[in-house]
Amino acid sequence: MEDVLDVVIAGGGLTGPGLALALADAGLSVAVVDARPERTRAAEGFDGRAYSLAVASKRLLSAVGVWDAVGDQAEPILRVEAGDGTASGTNPSYFLAFDSADLEEGPMGFMLEDRYLYAALVARMRDHPRVRLVAGRTVVAQGADRGLAEVTLDDGCKLASRVLVGCDGRGSGTATRAGISRTGWRYGQTALVCAVEHPAPHQGIARQVFLAGGPLAMLPLKGGHHSSIVWSEQEDLARIIAALPDADYLGVVSDRLQGLLGAVTLAGARFSYPLSLSLANRFVAPRVALVGDAAHGVHPIAGQGLNLGLRDVGALAEVLVAARRRGEDIGAADVLGRYERWRRSDATLLALGMDAVNRLFSNENNLLRAARTIGLRAVGSVPALRRAFQREAAGLSGDVPRLLTGRPL
Repeated sequence: MEDVLDVVIAGGGLTGPGLALALADAGLSVAVVDARPERTRAAEGFDGRAYSLAVASKRLLSAVGVWDAVGDQAEPILRVEAGDGTASGTNPSYFLAFDSADLEEGPMGFMLEDRYLYAALVARMRDHPRVRLVAGRTVVAQGADRGLAEVTLDDGCKLASRVLVGCDGRGSGTATRAGISRTGWRYGQTALVCAVEHPAPHQGIARQVFLAGGPLAMLPLKGGHHSSIVWSEQEDLARIIAALPDADYLGVVSDRLQGLLGAVTLAGARFSYPLSLSLANRFVAPRVALVGDAAHGVHPIAGQGLNLGLRDVGALAEVLVAARRRGEDIGAADVLGRYERWRRSDATLLALGMDAVNRLFSNENNLLRAARTIGLRAVGSVPALRRAFQREAAGLSGDVPRLLTGRPL
């Protein structure tokens, strides 16, 4: 057992490192336990995996010293278009459009590849004197005793801290070991993810079309002629499509895109994963807090998963740093309860809202089709309503943590 740390974070994806840097910059000592070897995801080659980052998320990444390293690789989202597609393709019956010109803050968001963001987070952690990165190790046991959280790693090493934070995904071992149960369900959908190259420039437009099997998003990547495709399809059909050779797979994708940006070719790898909703019934336990997918795994319909996680990061960092400055025990139940009260309701409402939108649009019911077309037209025709939706998507509404507003802790 080494000296007691302020925080141990189980999980080194994206939210874990982001939280570590936010806390360390404010003077707390942090260890991040990442199951993967350090460079596993920091690959040099393009594979198409990318994230939609809201304006608020970009501000947090700036605050923790990462954005300067990745900003040149980010593609600004200048416009978002959403429409109701047909059974055979994406020719929409109506488009709802949000334009960045309507926001004083500039672009509505940014698309950033995983390889750049992960590498920048790791590099910043490595350079930080108050962050210890424990790569290639997993937490196998944990407990809370004598005012501390204690974890045991798979190599027998033990770490002690005031707080243990689970950033270890939907199947969070941290949550399970803390006795936190989950509520959720499968959607009967699978996400098919790939990147395509196209002759026509995307012009910074993110497009989302609702098809009978699930939503399809075409998201702009750096350079103008590459886009990330995130397409939700019914499980049985998705399994068949995922097993196709590249040429046939591309044929199906091209059919769904209906020549939107010209003839497309595959770029990078193909991925698929089942879709489900997974909500932790509590976000905290004695000496434990959950962040990101460990707390709430949501449908990718609006690309908000990472943005939700970064809101958790900002909220938990703010709560812990403020408690430390007041001389409180940062792992005390009342301190962690402030974080849960701040984030659980917001995250749950957003997750259930995305669930409802997916159910409303992922079908061919004529009555529902008519109702949602009316709804899209109503949102698009009322400036105040359109602006409210736009600011919500940009992460600028509600009780926003300081780091996501550009203010320091």
